[in-house]
Amino acid sequence: MSQFLWGPATLTLLCGTGLYLTVRLKAYPLRMLFPTLKGIIRGGKSADANQKKRGAGEVSPLGALMTSLATCIGIGNVVGVAAAISIGGPGALLWMWLGGLLGISTQFAESLLGVKYRQKNKSGEYVGGPMYTLKYGLRNKKLGLILGSAFAVCTVIASFGIGNMVQANSIARSVSFSFGISARVTGIIMTAAVLATLLGGIKTIAKVSGVLVPVMAAVYIAGGLIVIAGNAGGLASGLRNIWSGAFGVKAAAGGTAVSFLTVLQNGIAKGVFSNEAGLGSAAVTAAAARTDSPVKQGLVSMCTTFIDTHIICTVTGLAVVSAGLYRDTGTGATELITRTFESVLGNAGGYIVTVGVVLFAYASIPGWEYIGEKALEFLVKKKFYCYIYRIGFVITVYIGAVLAAAHVWELSQAANALMIFPNLISVLALSGGVSKDVRSYKHDKNSVGEGEKTSEV
Repeated sequence: MSQFLWGPATLTLLCGTGLYLTVRLKAYPLRMLFPTLKGIIRGGKSADANQKKRGAGEVSPLGALMTSLATCIGIGNVVGVAAAISIGGPGALLWMWLGGLLGISTQFAESLLGVKYRQKNKSGEYVGGPMYTLKYGLRNKKLGLILGSAFAVCTVIASFGIGNMVQANSIARSVSFSFGISARVTGIIMTAAVLATLLGGIKTIAKVSGVLVPVMAAVYIAGGLIVIAGNAGGLASGLRNIWSGAFGVKAAAGGTAVSFLTVLQNGIAKGVFSNEAGLGSAAVTAAAARTDSPVKQGLVSMCTTFIDTHIICTVTGLAVVSAGLYRDTGTGATELITRTFESVLGNAGGYIVTVGVVLFAYASIPGWEYIGEKALEFLVKKKFYCYIYRIGFVITVYIGAVLAAAHVWELSQAANALMIFPNLISVLALSGGVSKDVRSYKHDKNSVGEGEKTSEV
């Protein structure tokens, strides 16, 4: 089913939307990418403190960014990239990079809209995302409610797949491969850890993400760069294979020939699975940020796509192609990336991969619980059902750990695709408003010097 849902229509919609937004916004998100990253690095906690005085929301902009990063920096960055190369060959990396580049504009727009149309729930918390964007943003309110509800249903389903079972399954497989610990034991430990994190709500999730994300990313990237340097002799041929393999030549596992569509499909699908640009999930966490400007939070949120795809996924991909072990048949994605790191770092490489997978995946699970719970809240409006969802979500962590990997990946990719359609409908339908908001923000920035005066949310 996932093969059908990730067919030419979905790929065209994803890439076409990103290209359309990039052109319509005159590449504003791309032009602002590095200045925004520079501001985040320089601003840090002081920027959050200033925003707390001026904006409304549940967590700081940086906290929302870390939560968004935690949900998308998961096993897709490690196992997902290795799987894309194993199935589609090195050429899948090129399409992952191009898809991620276009996805920056998409994630900017969906996050901007998530803040712009956010609402306050009965508990006084700010909630938002494509379901609210569709309901309150579209002129046809009935259609907006239908599409918003459809997105919310798909998101709830996806939260159990991409955000839960596939993460738990990869943790269990990696720990079993490296340490011989059974999936049942790993599942029990993970279930308890996730439950402890979820008890604190979005603020605790943001705090946990703020600690785990920078640490786990730095350790993994450092290890990956060492592996690339250690296999430097194979890097040049690996880069050539990325270019030639992008158009469907012999480059996958065992040197088998793969079609252009297979390479394209695996590159873009695994890229979206990792960076989530186009899914709308980033808009849900963005809506919780303390901010007085939808454009500003859109700029912050879009950085997740670049960090995820063009930094972390790139490190994984170049490590795999430089080592060349993807040509071996019968090697699963987890085993492939583990053997790649071990080719230079020995046993320590396997431990880095295992710890990276565990931390990446664990950080994703609570963030996705928040996204799924807010989608359910949109549908039922009663906290009681959200508590039931939370219990079911925690139990599913264990189920995902012990299930067969093939079933988990199939469900996750299918659920991902189902989220895309209603989300991109909202982005395309309201792209004119996004363009207008950007122009107003730029005008205020030029006239005031701060870029702070924008319309009220």
